[in-house]
Amino acid sequence: STTFRNRIYDAYKANRPDPPPELIPQFALVREATEAFNVAQVEMDDYEADDLIATYARQAVEAGATVTIVSSDKDLMQLVRPGVGMYDPMKLRAIGPDEVREKFGVPPEKVIDVQALCGDSVDNVPGVPGIGVKTASELINNYGDLETLLARAAEIKQPKRRESLIQYAEQARISKELVTLEEYVPVPAPLGDFRLRPTDHDKLLKYLRENQFRALINRIESRRLRTETSAAVPAPETPAAVEPRPAPSSGYELVQDEDALCRWIADATEAGIVGFDTETTALDAVAARLVGLSLAVAPGRACYIPVGHVSGGEGQLDLAGGALPVQVPLDRALERLKPLLEDPGVLKIGHNIKYDIQVMASHGIRVEPYDCSMLIAFALHAGAHGMRLDELASRYLGHETIKFSEVTAGSRRPNFAEVPLDKARDYAAEDADVCLRLHRLFKPELLKQHQLAFYETIERPLPAVVAGMERHGVKVDRAELNRLSADFGQRMAALESGIHVLAGGAFNIGSPKQLGEVLFDRLKLPGGKKGKTGAYGTDASLLEELARDHELPRRVLDWRQLAKLKSTYADALVEQINPATGRVHTSYSLVGAATGRLASTDPNLQNIPVRTEEGRKIRRAFVAEPGNVLLSADYSQIELRLAAHVADIPALKQAFRDGLDIHAMTASEVFGIPVEGMDPMVRRRAKAINFGIIYGISAFGLANQLGIPQSEAAEFIRAYFAKFPGIRDYMERTKAFCREHGYVATIFGRKCFLTGIKDSNPARRSFAERAAINAPLQGAAADIIKRAMIRLPPRLKAAGLEARMLMQVHDELVFETPAGEAEAAASVIREVMEGANEPAVPLSVPLVVDTGWAASWDAAH
Repeated sequence: STTFRNRIYDAYKANRPDPPPELIPQFALVREATEAFNVAQVEMDDYEADDLIATYARQAVEAGATVTIVSSDKDLMQLVRPGVGMYDPMKLRAIGPDEVREKFGVPPEKVIDVQALCGDSVDNVPGVPGIGVKTASELINNYGDLETLLARAAEIKQPKRRESLIQYAEQARISKELVTLEEYVPVPAPLGDFRLRPTDHDKLLKYLRENQFRALINRIESRRLRTETSAAVPAPETPAAVEPRPAPSSGYELVQDEDALCRWIADATEAGIVGFDTETTALDAVAARLVGLSLAVAPGRACYIPVGHVSGGEGQLDLAGGALPVQVPLDRALERLKPLLEDPGVLKIGHNIKYDIQVMASHGIRVEPYDCSMLIAFALHAGAHGMRLDELASRYLGHETIKFSEVTAGSRRPNFAEVPLDKARDYAAEDADVCLRLHRLFKPELLKQHQLAFYETIERPLPAVVAGMERHGVKVDRAELNRLSADFGQRMAALESGIHVLAGGAFNIGSPKQLGEVLFDRLKLPGGKKGKTGAYGTDASLLEELARDHELPRRVLDWRQLAKLKSTYADALVEQINPATGRVHTSYSLVGAATGRLASTDPNLQNIPVRTEEGRKIRRAFVAEPGNVLLSADYSQIELRLAAHVADIPALKQAFRDGLDIHAMTASEVFGIPVEGMDPMVRRRAKAINFGIIYGISAFGLANQLGIPQSEAAEFIRAYFAKFPGIRDYMERTKAFCREHGYVATIFGRKCFLTGIKDSNPARRSFAERAAINAPLQGAAADIIKRAMIRLPPRLKAAGLEARMLMQVHDELVFETPAGEAEAAASVIREVMEGANEPAVPLSVPLVVDTGWAASWDAAH
């Protein structure tokens, strides 16, 4: 619609597109909503909303009020003055004269002069061509106001600026009229009409029901019911068998009956946000039994709801005559809590909420929507410090939390189900309380640090996705693992006999002390160094160096690999099969690596060797259920592709676009030899350089990896940088940025702090510099695969496919799918994974995903 400004300048807002067709019907709905909530509203033809705000702000100040305009709109900043301020609801900060000066370079009363000069392309305010905000503020500060500037324009020394101001003087005056807000609009409603009005519940509920706002309806009705009945209903009687306990000074409450539970649920529903935590019998969420739940509705106001304690209170007697604590029966508590935990209008806040999601899923409850204070802290401070609740509470709240060891002190086997209820209350309720406090502190920081979009699109959706993977688990072949364990044991015994012969006598190969004595005292091998304990060092890197010239350390390395595979996988995996599901359920840490990569534990799927035959044998034991196959989808050379994009290396980018053998192409470019008929050893060297460079490899490291002299390795690296100078530029640029800011960032905005980048110790500083080079690439790869993981379950479901995501290992995702759907599933998975960067960050190189499927994980490659 047009306003009086169009009569001043007919092209005003002429470039604005028409509103989208789906938006137009919503204007009436907004008016209806405002009316339903009994909020005053005003509209006027020929004026804009900003003019009405300006008019009512003036009237309010003249009436003696203090005005706060809730907006971040720069056009309203001209209204800031004594008695009138602004509040930015996105950045959660007040806007006063200092903030206006920061934005425009002038005080609020000069804002319209600056806007008149620089114009506004969005509203089609012409301004003076060639003059931006910085120049405009400089001119106004020098000359005082627009009219003085235009009158003295001929004095300006810069020819182009002088000519523009003289030629477009009238255009600047028109622009000033357009940007000046009208403070004397003949508004139809007096200021008094905007007083806060009481809610008309019947009118509001009618509107909400018509538009199906179920969560709001539940919240309003529960609040109304509570208000109406609080005076009429007597407080529930304390169970006769329990002595009433005074609430702790913290305000934490022990909830032992349904009436109290319903009261807390009503409070949480009304608040619209609740801190939430579960207490269980185990760290393994799949095997854990629920012991209790805690809720926090405000800082310092929290409760604990015991549901599975077996001792620690007075009350009913068990069959053996012991005292059982009084608590809400588990099924009744869950029945009451389920609507709250699934209420879309109540935000649940947890710390490592993935665990709580899993625990509640085992009881048929889907926790959503949620925020995770741990992941918010991770988005803000990854790499700077740990993400445990107690550490964050101490660091950011100045609060030392109760430790688990304190509440289980004296127990032979720590079990929360046996903790006395008063101790359990204080410990558990504090967890929910602290997590809510951290959320209140950290969530606004996401906005301030421009991390909100990153958190909302990558980190926030992940707990539910990963919890589903962990819960589903993966099948392992028990018989195959037993066979492998026996095979590894026999081969270890054979290696042990040979090692003892070479050593000239028996010793414990698993003892670093005894091995060091054999290597350096008995065999007199070079390189022996004793540590503080007096024992020789025998780490893998030293043994690998010694193995070049002696058989014994070579065989020890083989023995160690078999011992690790036997104990960590062949034997341990059998013990980790869940008796209820018959599957292995790994646990993924969402904050295990500062770069954002997931870390797998119990079992660690990411450390299974894949370049050795023995390691691949372990993967053969991971199998699909009958009638199904395991489907592997693996990003091809994703970090190299990201390096080509980020460092902007034309030759590498073109090679990836053309689908060339990148290592052969690199060898051809660096060593000046044709690709056809290339010696495989030359390609291997190029491959080592390609992958080593993105990890900041040194000549010493490359020489060790390739088994060549250090001088030769240094020449390879020099030739590589000479051919691809953009790589060195990227490395130096990244290290310099990290030294200045303390962190590096991925192309998606993930921050990774590197605390050692300025360390006085050269070794630690060098390590941090290498990490700084790789973190933006590894982090971006982690961002991409996380985006794919979030998108895949709904895409597979929409395609009518039964494929389930089971594992994430580095750049690979593993699925279980009916054999007949494998090809269709692979097609959907490739499409999603190869486009996971879009639309956030278009890449100048293609992402490529290799897929395969078979009865076992190893055969799927």
